[in-house]
Amino acid sequence: MLQRIQTVYLAIVFILVGVLPFVFPLWKFEGGKEFYFMSEMLYQILFGLSTALTVLSIISFKKRQQQFVFNRLNMILNLILLGLFVYRSLNLSGETPVVSEKGIGMFLPIISIVMLVLANKAIKKDEDLVKSVDRLR
Repeated sequence: MLQRIQTVYLAIVFILVGVLPFVFPLWKFEGGKEFYFMSEMLYQILFGLSTALTVLSIISFKKRQQQFVFNRLNMILNLILLGLFVYRSLNLSGETPVVSEKGIGMFLPIISIVMLVLANKAIKKDEDLVKSVDRLR
């Protein structure tokens, strides 16, 4: 059913990885120029895959195990994305003085990982409820 709480969590993840990267920059350069994820192909691919996995997870609401696996893959993808952001920010800020500040877009994978964990807890709770009802039959 689409009205479950994990669908709300997954909709928040969709907004975080599908909409907000267009709004918030990843970091700002010294001249005031902002760096968005669209400037590099690797970030486009990773955000696109994460958005696709989120949509697949929302659509597969009848198959809870498959939804759980999609969320796990999405968490791994967001961890990779976060690792790339940390590596890139440490590498850029250490070598060149052109990066002046990190943008709020770098924190989007962290929030989406938290929402995916909450969605997986809700999916596990639903799965346990269904198993307990099956034992009563």
